Amino acid sequence: MKKQAMNVVEKILATHLVEGDPKRDAEIGIRIDQTLTQDATGTMAYLQFESMGVKRVKNDLAVSYVDHNTVQIGFENADDHDFLQSVAKKFGIVYSKAGNGICHQLHLERFGKPGTTLLGSDSHTPTGGGIGQIAIGAGGIDIAVAMAGGAFHIPTPKVRAIVLKGKLRKGVSAKDVILKVLEKFGTKGNVGWIFEYTGPGVATLDVPSRATITNMGAELGVTTSVFPSDAVTRQFLAAQGRAKDFAKIVADRGAKYDDEFVVDLSKVEPMMAAPHSPGNVVTVRSKQGTKVNQILIGSCTNSSYRDIRTVALYLKGKHVADDVEVGIACGSRQVINMLAKDGSLAILHSAGCRMLENACGFCIGAHMSPRTGAVSLRTNNRNFEGRSGTKSAQVYLVSPETAAASALTGKVELPTRKPVATVQSPKKFPVDDSMFLYRATAGRGVPGAKLVRGPNIAPVPKGEPLARDLKGVCAIKVGDKITTDHIMPAGARLKFRSNVPEYAKFVFEPCDPKFHDKCLVNKGKGLANVIVAGESYGQGSSREHAALCPMYLGVKAVFAKSIERIHRANLVNFGIVPFVFENPRDYDRVSAGDALDLKGIRAAVEGDGVLTVKGARGTFRVKTSLSDRERRLILCGGLLASL
Repeated sequence: MKKQAMNVVEKILATHLVEGDPKRDAEIGIRIDQTLTQDATGTMAYLQFESMGVKRVKNDLAVSYVDHNTVQIGFENADDHDFLQSVAKKFGIVYSKAGNGICHQLHLERFGKPGTTLLGSDSHTPTGGGIGQIAIGAGGIDIAVAMAGGAFHIPTPKVRAIVLKGKLRKGVSAKDVILKVLEKFGTKGNVGWIFEYTGPGVATLDVPSRATITNMGAELGVTTSVFPSDAVTRQFLAAQGRAKDFAKIVADRGAKYDDEFVVDLSKVEPMMAAPHSPGNVVTVRSKQGTKVNQILIGSCTNSSYRDIRTVALYLKGKHVADDVEVGIACGSRQVINMLAKDGSLAILHSAGCRMLENACGFCIGAHMSPRTGAVSLRTNNRNFEGRSGTKSAQVYLVSPETAAASALTGKVELPTRKPVATVQSPKKFPVDDSMFLYRATAGRGVPGAKLVRGPNIAPVPKGEPLARDLKGVCAIKVGDKITTDHIMPAGARLKFRSNVPEYAKFVFEPCDPKFHDKCLVNKGKGLANVIVAGESYGQGSSREHAALCPMYLGVKAVFAKSIERIHRANLVNFGIVPFVFENPRDYDRVSAGDALDLKGIRAAVEGDGVLTVKGARGTFRVKTSLSDRERRLILCGGLLASL
């Protein structure tokens, strides 16, 4: 019997399927080979893992990276890093010290394997798709379950082929390709899809370029994105001294897809995402000449050797414009070492660039916030309003080439006017793993190791079983495209991530600074808090605190026009019912402060998922589509409460 042709996604999922049937079931469970956390999400993930009573990690590899809050103002961040290091030692986790680099760049360099699965507590974990890995971002509690040997559950995916043909022109790069894809598909409406890149143009892109594309696939809202593992992948892994990790994984001839979209690389021009969404895509040409105040290059999207060396070639023998500030953050120590050896660091320094720590930093608003009303060009992946730390700033997302060309004049410039030579993939990368601790005890842990807890690390709150009936109140009403940054601010507030009661004080701070106080008043009266939202609620990061902290404040349900995948999963994990309006126009019938009668909410979750709500302006219906597993979690108050 002839074997059925399979695409890359089908091949990897087929070897990792532990629950469900992709041909029949709406949800499947897959085995997770590798996990990663970063310090902003890792503390809670490991507190949850500890509460499960498991003595050591059970997946093939778990890595704890410190790359987000490396600017240690106050004791909180340093205390958290000590806690993370002690957890890694005790439970058999590899620990990447602050200063080693950004998790996604490092994991691609040193640990990612084609054909495996990676689950990370960061929404840009799909970076691993650049080497043929099914890499998915999720909430910390899902990572904890995976480290304990449990399956990870996703909606049975549909697979869209992004067919690449042709070859990029000089001055045009992978960032422009993913922005072209975002121009077509936007930031909403892609839940449940995986994008698989295929076609003859794939062979023209090196691994860092592929990783840039899969990294920013997160902005599409897809489950993940993936490239085949081919000769280019083999060369990259061999250059990293990891030839043994290579496995060829390409789509079979005749493999089928649910949809396809063709991109002619030769016709792609420099693109940029204008304020305030990665989906607000325009051409660089349309903004040419716009005055620029700040340019920041780096982040997990564009911080590879290829990217930063390209910038150095643009700036060689020149100086950045007097009235523009330029900062550069490399992705790893490996990248810095290579730039030091080839003279690029000296070029960048002489050109007037500020060399920043190889960490997430400016991308999450942890430093380098622009001045009031500034125009900031950045090579990172998100430009949500206020994410930079300055609400009035106008942040544009661009390629390293566009950033470098613009730095020379202080205005938006086309990099194709005077392109530089293409940076070739190194035949051998310098390897220095000295800042990865506990590699020898990975998977086993160190007997007798003690956990170190600072005063900012609080116990993890658990949810309560869902009541039969609820009297509620609309605690807040928000619009479309509300991100996890709106719900749970990062930046200066991120240091409270290990202390839910403290962090909860800032829920919805950008939208309603009094939200916390209102919720506690309602909760004290025995009322359930309800969040009402528009389209694409919860887009952005995998920050589970955007569900955990609202749960702590007594939020029992969300009514939205649509909810993004990772946030919806986090809501379920913490016992909050993710409802959508049966009729989207009913969104207009609810106002903040309205009393809401949620009679029969438990029966709705147990049954067909439809709830009739009595509001201030009559009744309306909301619905939720839950798997049996999700239903059980919500009824008992969330994942931790179910254990």
